[in-house]
Formats: sequence, C-alpha cells, structure tokens
Amino acid sequence: MKYSVCTISFRHQLISLERIANWAKAHQFDAIELWGVHAKNLRQSPDFTLESLVEKGLSVSMVSDYLPLDGDLNVALESAKSLCTITRSWGAKKLRTFSGNKPSAGMSVAERAACTKRLREYCKIAEDYGVYLIVETHPNTLADTLASTLQLIEEVNHPALRINFDVIHVWEMGSDPVFALNQLAPLIEHMHFKNITQRNLLNVFSPANVYAPAGSREGMTPLFNGEYDFKQFLAYLMKESGVPWQNMDASLEWFGPDVFTTLDNDRKELAKLESHFIQQSQPELTV
Repeated sequence: MKYSVCTISFRHQLISLERIANWAKAHQFDAIELWGVHAKNLRQSPDFTLESLVEKGLSVSMVSDYLPLDGDLNVALESAKSLCTITRSWGAKKLRTFSGNKPSAGMSVAERAACTKRLREYCKIAEDYGVYLIVETHPNTLADTLASTLQLIEEVNHPALRINFDVIHVWEMGSDPVFALNQLAPLIEHMHFKNITQRNLLNVFSPANVYAPAGSREGMTPLFNGEYDFKQFLAYLMKESGVPWQNMDASLEWFGPDVFTTLDNDRKELAKLESHFIQQSQPELTV
C-alpha cells in the first residue's frame, strides 16, 4: 500500500511541513495527507512547495476539508472551487469531505434530498477540476451506516464521488469492515487506519473532541494494539479481497501524543505484514 502521514496529527504542535516531509521520507511513508487549513495556509507561503515534496520523492495523496451541505449555495460552490484549485495546486486528485453533520437516521426525506443535491453540485465542480470528491465513512453523516452510504452513492449518482473507507468508523457503524469493503470496493479511493482500546471509547474520535487541545485522548492506541483486529482485516484485503491493494492509498490517522514514535512503529509493523503476505503469495520454486 501507499501510506500517508496526516498533517492533522500535528494540529496542536508547531512543526513545519518540511520537517514532517523529511521525517515521512525517512520512515517509509509515500505521501502526505494535507489537512485543508494547512493546505490553504501553506499555499500563501513560498517556504515549502509541491516541488519541494516531489524532490523528496513524496506527494500529496489527499486534501481533507469539510464542505457545508447547508447555507448559501453560491458561497458553498465558490468554496468548493477554491478547495479544488488548492487540491490541484498540491498535485492531488482527491478532496475529502464529510456528508453533513447529522445522523442519517435523523434526516427527513427533504433534508436528505437537499444534502445529496448539494453533494452532486460539488461533484460537478470536482469533475471540472479533475478531482474526486471523497466522502468519508463517518458517524453522524449520511455515510454513518453501510446502507445509508450505499444509498448516498445511488442518490448522488456522479462519477466524481468516491469513498474514504475509514475502517474503524465502519466497524463503529456495526458493519463488518470486510463485508463493507466488498460492497464499497469499486468506489474506495482512500483508507484511514486507526484503532481504539475499547469500543465504548469511540466517541474520543468525534471532531469536537479531536480538535480540542484539551480533549480526551483516552483509548487512542497504536494500530495493532486495539480492540479491532487490523491484522485479520489486512490479511483479507491483501490475500482474498481482489482489491489492488498495492496501489491503494491509506493514511495512518493518529490523533494522540507521541506522533512520530507511534507512526514509526505502526509503519514498521505494516511493512512486516506486507512482506509476510507477499512472501506467502509467491509460488514456491522447484528445482
């Protein structure tokens, strides 16, 4: 897989993109997932550019932001155009957003129709810019259950719409990520990997908590130490799914402390797993 470091991991630290990029390249990462606010602000600074990343052998895999599904339409469409411009300026072709901020089960038919219509407008703009609009599987959105996510894809009905498959959030939905992977695979363009020590602590990943400097970090844990069995999921992905996983982009989404140490250890463990699976898939040589 092609692994990305998320700049959102450093949201409460004073660390330059150049330092993050140098570290990422030295620790087997392939790309950077740029948080939208970072992508916007860095664009105004000549200190570090796309060319600087390319020289290091890195790329920007995705720009992650939040397009509104309500409010003034013209303002929203201009925001989408601006974000697509920024995404392309970083050499990326994926713009991540959430499908609202309300549980799908609590939406009326009219509300849902309005949201999917807005998403379709964003998709049209994204297509004009050569960008995919990436909707994340996430609680309290129109992609908060597998059924609602599939319905969303059908309702938006646009080729620019794709999915960011957040494995833990799919598990949080109550779906088996392996089953959901098979249902959504044709449209999955990106994955997010993270884990939790106990299912009942999953609220620690709610945006309001994650973005708060004093928010709780209880339950956040390295990828292979949590309640969800990532080794089993990855074994299926790499050995049985039929998904071309070698070319799949996946971000290690870490929100806790000790960012560099945690990401380094997780990346090493992922490298070991991949090496093991590749060796198993090689046909035995006979003399």
